[in-house]
Amino acid sequence: MASSATLADVEEVEVVVAHSERATVRVGDVFLKIDADQTRTDVEVEAMAMAPIPTPKILWRKPPVLALAALPGTALGRLGEPSTASSAAWAAAGAAARMLHDAPLPPWPGRRLDELASRLDGECEWLVTNGLPADLVTRNRRVAEAALRPWIPVFMHGDLQIAHVFVDDDEITGVVDWSEAGQGDALYDLASLTLGHEEHLCDVVAGYGTDVDLDVIRAWWSLRSLLAIRWLLEHGFDPAAPGCEVDVLKSQM
Repeated sequence: MASSATLADVEEVEVVVAHSERATVRVGDVFLKIDADQTRTDVEVEAMAMAPIPTPKILWRKPPVLALAALPGTALGRLGEPSTASSAAWAAAGAAARMLHDAPLPPWPGRRLDELASRLDGECEWLVTNGLPADLVTRNRRVAEAALRPWIPVFMHGDLQIAHVFVDDDEITGVVDWSEAGQGDALYDLASLTLGHEEHLCDVVAGYGTDVDLDVIRAWWSLRSLLAIRWLLEHGFDPAAPGCEVDVLKSQM
């Protein structure tokens, strides 16, 4: 009841993200996540409970709404925009990723190699049919193949983009949006974190604290971008905006 009273006193509602599958709005210091698929919310709640790194406090859940407390600090950055975060903050994000990947595996499965390969073939065909230059798609399809190899599964966030990592005074205050969490490739998380911000890859790897295959990270940049473009277009986002997915593909040429 206290949460309801607090919400009633707030006049401004900020739409953080909204599309046909889900929406997130901010009311004061409370984020309300509305998801049409409650299995994603189930994963998010369980993953946050298991994660060994800071996550938002769950205030209440009443399907289809999940209420979360706002995290202190600011996001590490945004895709398509320069990051103002320090090298130390990026390294802290790498260290947080390593802590997550060293944690016990969640009980639910993650992505399968054959499913990823099949999706990649279909998306590349769609991209060429719908106007993306064939040489751009073909080159990135070849780069992406390096990611399609067996990996030792870790506890993977699954969508560790910089907008989901919050920092304050070079320390990680929390990581949000755990609905894609599961067993997966550690390098996918590192690639998601550095997508469009290659200049901070060395900082992240330094914080991660172990050798990683940079070619595989670059392969995941191509693979993630190729798989994302159609979804982004269909949900009202612009993957061709400066610094975003299409520019990531061009940088791989």
